[in-house]
Amino acid sequence: MTKRSVLLGLLAGLLLAVASLRAQADNGVIVIGHAALRALDADTVKRIYTGRVIELDGQDLRPVNLAPGHSLRRRFLAGVLQQSDDDYQAYWTVRRYIGKGTPPRELDSTARVIDYVHRTPGALGYIDAEQWTPGLNVLLRR
Repeated sequence: MTKRSVLLGLLAGLLLAVASLRAQADNGVIVIGHAALRALDADTVKRIYTGRVIELDGQDLRPVNLAPGHSLRRRFLAGVLQQSDDDYQAYWTVRRYIGKGTPPRELDSTARVIDYVHRTPGALGYIDAEQWTPGLNVLLRR
């Protein structure tokens, strides 16, 4: 192998790593929870936000969403629930109609999500990864 091919290989690897980090930063969503909640996997978060899990370790859960149309809500729904905003709303319309629960409460800003999660036992919500600050209980990173 020549020096040139080795350098080109290293450069290509470096560019891929930078692109990967950039994509993670652009799409990073963090699920945060009240201090008493433990870390969760993506499947459990999906089950919580679809009303299939309503309590965990004896604690009633109180998930919150951002308002429909919010860009972070769309990223969360696509990345964690693998649903569009329209599909998610349709899902909850049917669930409500057949008496299987109500959708998570909706808040209009991530600042309100953070405040609600801090004050409310069993609460969980999501924020942009760039909004993370020490002291937030991170349940899941996507």
